[in-house]
Amino acid sequence: MSRRRLYLDRGPGEHRGVVTLDGRPERLLIARTDDPPAQALGARSVARVRRIERVLASAFLDIGEGPEAILPLTGDAKALAEGATVEIEVIAEARRGKGAVVRVIGAAEGLPRLERASPSLIQRLAAFAPDQIVVEGSEAREIADVAEDAALSIDHALPGGGAIAIETTRALTAVDVDLGAVVGDPRQAARRTNLAAIGEAARMLRLKSLGGLIVFDLIGANHDGAALTAALRAAFEPDQPGVSFGPVSRFGVLQLTVPRRTRPVAEILCGADGRASPATTALRLLRGLEREGRADGGARLLGRCAPAAAQAANPYMQDLAERLGPRFEIRSEPDFRRDQFEITSR
Repeated sequence: MSRRRLYLDRGPGEHRGVVTLDGRPERLLIARTDDPPAQALGARSVARVRRIERVLASAFLDIGEGPEAILPLTGDAKALAEGATVEIEVIAEARRGKGAVVRVIGAAEGLPRLERASPSLIQRLAAFAPDQIVVEGSEAREIADVAEDAALSIDHALPGGGAIAIETTRALTAVDVDLGAVVGDPRQAARRTNLAAIGEAARMLRLKSLGGLIVFDLIGANHDGAALTAALRAAFEPDQPGVSFGPVSRFGVLQLTVPRRTRPVAEILCGADGRASPATTALRLLRGLEREGRADGGARLLGRCAPAAAQAANPYMQDLAERLGPRFEIRSEPDFRRDQFEITSR
């Protein structure tokens, strides 16, 4: 029987929640101190309709902070006019190049503003396994680090052999299935690997918080469509409602769509070039300083990093000092890469 466990790492400037499934990370939830509350999944706000694009069947709304939100013009929303004020709820967070998607709750008055914050990170965690306690402390931090590394990886080994590679473009996410070394009947090996790939990819896509069009490049031909469909339904059941499956093509390609709800983990952690952003580097440095500070209660520690990361870390130094005392310093190093940092005693 599958078992989920919950972990919460409370770091300076950032909390990370992890759901594990049978001991392996399945979801990574990240909440940073400077996240705009109105842009979070489930947040409700008063918004103003800035413009309507009938050709796109969409309205673009000012929700008080962050980028404009997108309202699909369906149902009663079709009657909205530019300048109208409505209460909305975020149903899909903003991602790179696209604003948050919202739905209308009803009419409203006044300036754009947050009406009700989204559920807290610990509330969101608890919803995935209500019967489980939330583990914190060093174990949670270790699990969160493992989850973060896995979420940013492309290649993932399959239990029993083989591997998958998950790569995202602007249009879709591709899952390439690799057979690896064959033991026994090649057709049976291909079948086992394809079925294993579906289960593993479903877990990894949840961990990476990826949705939209998903395309599997399966191994071989003459696939058992019924078996693959059954495997898909079981693997993606935690993502329902809203998952749709297509048949296997004659080229061995399987397509499905998964609802987008939260911002992709890679977009939170990395810049457009795929490297850790200055904020991510700063938060990793702060966690490293905290770890070293707890290991040596008397040490005075120096963190060195690129100027942008040092600037991003400064607002959270007081938090670190309140945890372990004022014995930490961060120094800006112009020659450091954006994702580089070092910790030494001083």
